[in-house]
Amino acid sequence: MEIKVHDNQVDKALKTLKMKMAKDGLLKDFKRHTYYEKPSVKKKRKQAEARKKKAKAMRKR
Repeated sequence: MEIKVHDNQVDKALKTLKMKMAKDGLLKDFKRHTYYEKPSVKKKRKQAEARKKKAKAMRKR
């Protein structure tokens, strides 16, 4: 991932970087790996994500 800074506008470049990372799901991944997640919690989270994904697919039809 590459973000170019034009005319010393670092704030704008940082905002763009954060938006790209959020869109790719990297921020969520970083936050999830900052602490240990019990296997039961991990299983529930994955099931919830699958439900959301399935519901979104059903809405698009």
